[in-house]
Amino acid sequence: MTTIRIKYLTMLLLMIMGTGSVSAQTADSLSHYLKIAAFNNPGVKADFMVYKASLQKVPQAGAYADPELEIGFFLEPMDIIGGKQVAEFKLMQMFPWFGTKKAAQTEATHMAKMSFEKFRETRDNLYLEVYTQWYLLCSLQQKLMNNRDNKALLTQLEQLALRKFSSPSAGAGYSISAPTPPTSTPPAGNGSGMSSMSSMGSSGGSQPTTQNAGMSSMGSSGSGMSSGMSGAASGGMSDVLRIQLEIVELDNNIESILSEIKAEKAKFNTLLNRSALSEIQIPETFEQLPFLFDPETAMTKINDQNPMLNMITEEGLAYKAKAEMDKKMSYPMLGIGVQYMLNKKTSDPMFGMGDMNGKDMIMPMVSVSIPLYRNKYKAQQRESNFWWQASKEKYTNTYNALESELYKTKHLLDDASRKISLYKKQSDLAETTYNLVVQEFVVGKSDLTNVIQVQRQLLDYQLKKAEAVASYNTMVASIQKLISFKDTEQNVNSIYYGNE
Repeated sequence: MTTIRIKYLTMLLLMIMGTGSVSAQTADSLSHYLKIAAFNNPGVKADFMVYKASLQKVPQAGAYADPELEIGFFLEPMDIIGGKQVAEFKLMQMFPWFGTKKAAQTEATHMAKMSFEKFRETRDNLYLEVYTQWYLLCSLQQKLMNNRDNKALLTQLEQLALRKFSSPSAGAGYSISAPTPPTSTPPAGNGSGMSSMSSMGSSGGSQPTTQNAGMSSMGSSGSGMSSGMSGAASGGMSDVLRIQLEIVELDNNIESILSEIKAEKAKFNTLLNRSALSEIQIPETFEQLPFLFDPETAMTKINDQNPMLNMITEEGLAYKAKAEMDKKMSYPMLGIGVQYMLNKKTSDPMFGMGDMNGKDMIMPMVSVSIPLYRNKYKAQQRESNFWWQASKEKYTNTYNALESELYKTKHLLDDASRKISLYKKQSDLAETTYNLVVQEFVVGKSDLTNVIQVQRQLLDYQLKKAEAVASYNTMVASIQKLISFKDTEQNVNSIYYGNE
């Protein structure tokens, strides 16, 4: 009873500790979702069950063959010298050659380890899918926020255009504050600097406008004033409509992104083997992961930790052990047994034999199997050796493929890093240009075409930067997958082994 109580208390303490560690994680923690995926994903659980099943092969391989018992009865007792034989019992146990069982257990052990490496490979693939899907959701979240921020900018620009349209004297000195992006940097420089920055931010450059010319002629005469006001009114109203068109397009983009986020969340939940409608907390911040990459060190770790290479290694060792077992199987097998004959007394004095009449007989037996047909056993050994050599070649081929994939991933990682730096610089320049071109639009030095063009460029750079960050972080996860997610392996193993 004391032992049982201690066992239950220990289990209760482990459950409390496990609950505390999970609850300490935030809802939007990626490690939290990784643990849920490792614990719930049916593919990972299936491969782990295969590994546990393969472990049961080890004691089977080390067991002796079942003894054979033969029982025979005579329907009519047979007269023999010393009595009448009623029945006969034979018990025989065969023993393989010395070392055969050990070789068989070694083969089964390596096969079980190969199953465990297969489980690790499935788990690492799941982790990479979770990482990829997570960074995709973060990228979509950033796109959604960028589109909403740009919609807010256009809404402010629409109000500015409406005020400009309702105030024909805006070009003559009416003061209107220009909208600024939420993360914009303050513009710097004089008038010539502003002009150069404006031309830098837009591919088409500044275009001459007819609106300002019409507004400048209002003070000359009545007819000129009337025609100028008409031109300003029509130009201002068209500006408002064009801004509204841009807002409508952004509304459509926002709805499309929301729909895509919903679909990707459902896919993310399937990886965790839970309801597709389960809520996922996506963080608002999305930054480039700090990562130092050394190809030589990475290849050394891949050689030591990659589950695919370890799986091929264990497979080769299993074939090597099988070759040793086949060699042992080509030697004779020994059998030890006993034969028991059940007799009863006979009334015939000729067969009575005095005291031997009706006495049971016990006869020890020894048997030896003769492996006479050697070609069969030699072929088995050659087959195992060929499989062993094939596994070594497979290892080299897989190693080369992983090395090629590592350097390709490194190229994609460097390319994504360069794009992040590029789009960050372009976004900063586009924000500054946007501030300048809006101010020029307010005072009548630029038209709406330049404002919308720069605004589109700003949105495009922001979206591309989010995609580049997601690509970079995914490449980091891909390199970690090639090495194997060693840091999280102990956590996952503790989850599975704790349930045994």
